[in-house]
Amino acid sequence: MNGALTAAQAMAAATARLRAAGVADPARDARLLLAHAARIEASRVTLIAPEDLPPEIAERYDHLIALRAIRVPVSHLLGEREFYGRRFRVSGDVLDPRPETEALIEAALSEPFDHVLDLGVGSGCILITLLAERRSASGLGVDLSEAACLQASANAVLHQVQDRAEIVQSDWFGNIDGLFDLIVSNPPYIARHEMDALSPEVREHEPRMALTDEGDGLNAYRRIAASAPDHLAPGGRILVEIGPTQARDVCALFDAAGLVSTTVIPDLDGRDRVVGAKMPR
Repeated sequence: MNGALTAAQAMAAATARLRAAGVADPARDARLLLAHAARIEASRVTLIAPEDLPPEIAERYDHLIALRAIRVPVSHLLGEREFYGRRFRVSGDVLDPRPETEALIEAALSEPFDHVLDLGVGSGCILITLLAERRSASGLGVDLSEAACLQASANAVLHQVQDRAEIVQSDWFGNIDGLFDLIVSNPPYIARHEMDALSPEVREHEPRMALTDEGDGLNAYRRIAASAPDHLAPGGRILVEIGPTQARDVCALFDAAGLVSTTVIPDLDGRDRVVGAKMPR
C-alpha cells in the first residue's frame, strides 16, 4: 500500500493481503480497519472511497493490516467489541465478548434478581450488561487476573454502573462472602487437547487462563458446583456458559451439589450453551 492510493484501492489491496494470510472475512476486516485508521464510522467508508488516502492515514492503515495479517484480532486493534448492543473496551488481558454468551444474558434477565455474582468477570461484559439492563440490581465481579479486574472496572465506569458494581481479585469463591440470588460465569471450558484446533486469533492472542483449565475442560465447573450452594440464597439461580458437548457433565455436577431444576439452554445456533440450576428453597 505504497504511493498515492485511493481509499478504495487501499482497501482492495488490504483485502487481498488478509485473504492471503488466511483471515476468514478479509473484506469486512479491511473495511473496519480503514474506518479505524481514518477515525470515521465504518458506515462512512464508502464516502471516502474515491479519495486519496492522506499519508498519515495510509501509514496507520498499513500498520493495522500488517498486525491483522499475523492474526491479531480486530477487536484488539480497535480496542473494543460490541456485546448486547453496547461497546466494551477489550485487550489481550481479557476474553473477547462473544455473541453466543448473549444466551446467558437472556436467561439471566428472564427472571428477577437483585444481587448478582460474576465468577471470572474478564472484560465485565456479563456483569455490566446485567446491571445496565436491571437498574435496581447490584453485583460483584471476581477474577484471578488483576489486569482483567482493571479492565472490568474501566468498563463499569464506561457504562455508568460503577456505583452498583464491585470488582474484586479472587480465585473463584476465595474472597467472597454473603449470598446472591444470581450467580453467573463463563469459565475456561476448553480442554487442553482442544487448544491446538482454535484459530490463531484465539489461541495466540486471548488469555490462556480464560480459555482452558489445562485439563478436561470441567475443572472450573467442579469448583463452582462445590461452592455455589454456600453462596446462593434460597431459590437463587446459577447460570454458566458451557462448551457444546458439556451439558450432561455440568448438569451432573450441579445435581450432585444439591442444586435443583437443572436446565440446558441453547444458543441461536441450536447448540447447548448455558446450564442453569437453582438452590432449593
